[in-house]
Parts: sequence; structure tokens; C-alpha cells
Amino acid sequence: MTEKIAVINQKGGVGKTTTAYNLASTLARYNKKVLLLDLDPQGNCSMALGIDSSTLKRTMSELFLNEVELKKAIRKTNVVNVSIVPSNLNLAMVETKLFQRDMKAPTDRLKEILSERYVSLFDYVIMDCPPSLGYLSLNALNVASSLIIPVQCEYFAIDALAQLLATITQIQRTSNPNLEIMGFLITMYDQRIKMNVDMLSNIRQDFKDKVFTCVIPRNVSIPMATLNALPVNYYKPSSMGSLSYLALAREVMEYVEKKHKN
Repeated sequence: MTEKIAVINQKGGVGKTTTAYNLASTLARYNKKVLLLDLDPQGNCSMALGIDSSTLKRTMSELFLNEVELKKAIRKTNVVNVSIVPSNLNLAMVETKLFQRDMKAPTDRLKEILSERYVSLFDYVIMDCPPSLGYLSLNALNVASSLIIPVQCEYFAIDALAQLLATITQIQRTSNPNLEIMGFLITMYDQRIKMNVDMLSNIRQDFKDKVFTCVIPRNVSIPMATLNALPVNYYKPSSMGSLSYLALAREVMEYVEKKHKN
């Protein structure tokens, strides 16, 4: 079965995009086939994999507007076993365009898109969500089977979780009862900073086994890899950044294997 994972948090700057494409790349190292969906109109996930989507005509936007088939919108990346449906700024106007055409803007549109048989060719679909709980994120929540929630060890990042968790609970009660939180992922962690250490302890105490064992450290190799349009395990395989995402991939695979056994 294809595991559909939404990487989500309405707080910006917590590492959603970085997590999405680096997780995809490390899962691919374990011979998993991964489809990335760039649901952020900024298109950073696409750019991080070396794709200039600004002038492309087969993107997430055209998919939502039913102007292109999924198979034709998927592009291969330079990372073996990782494909992507890119996005650009046109995606920000999708909801408005649907209303202008007297069409509904259903929050289960992405569910329809991913119901195509072609999706079963992939082991994982990873959705990089925008920093909001609007139309695009709601579509992701309605189709996802599990969620990865990146969290930075700072007060405002923690404070933003309350609204996200309330939205998740509402989705579980109404439109997607099978939705599960796979885990909270601590990102940009620096053990030299006392606040980071204290926040991590509080998060583990509050969410217990819903917090990934691995943490993603502040490591220069991660942003440098992005600058070079590469995942960190391609840019510097032996770095702490690369090893931490490999650890995350193992935890994700263990979670999915256990889930499907049950």
C-alpha cells in the first residue's frame, strides 16, 4: 500500500520543505519509490531538487484545475527513485479560479487526484504543505494517511501547535477518520542552547511516543545542500544532517511496516 504522508505545520520556517525532500531522498536510498507533491506556491521543494517550475504548465495548479492528468504532471528528479509534481505561484490562485469558473473548491480534490491507479507504483507520497491551514493544507489532511509535524524548539513554534492539533482532530471526526499523527519531528535542534534542551524535554513529556527518536540538528551541511539543489545525503553523506535524515527514514519505514501488519 502507498503511504501518503503530509509534512505539515502552519508555522513557517520550521523545516517542512527541508524535511519533505530530504526524507524522500533517504527513503529512496532504501529502494523506496517516492512521489513528492509540492503543495506550497513558493515552489521551494521543486527548486531544492533543481527544478525551475516558474514557467512550467504541468504543475499542481493544473492538476487541481483538472487541466492535466497526474501521470503527465509528474517529473523525474536527479535523485534516483524520487519523482515530483512541482508547483509555482499559480497554485496560490487555484481556489479563486475554481470559484470564478462556478466550480466547487472541494477540500477532497487531492483525494480524487491520488485515487488514480498510477499512484500505486509509489511506496510513498510525501506532501510538502504550505505554512497555513487553508485550502491546500486541508486537501492534504483529507487525503493523508499519516502526518509528520516538524517542530522547532522555540516558544512561538510550540504555541502554534494548538490550532493545528484542533484542525487535525476536526478532520479525523469528519472527513478522514484514518488520519494519524506519525510523529512530531524536532528540527534545527542545538543541544548547546538550554531552551532547546528544555523544550525538547517538554515536547517528549507532552506527546510521548508520538515524538520521533531522531532529531534534526542545526548543521551547516543541510542549508549548503539546498543551495546546491541537492538533498543532504547526496551533498555530504557523512554529515550529521545526512545521518539524522537517514535515521528519520528508518523510523518512518518501521512505523509504516508496523501499521500495515496491524
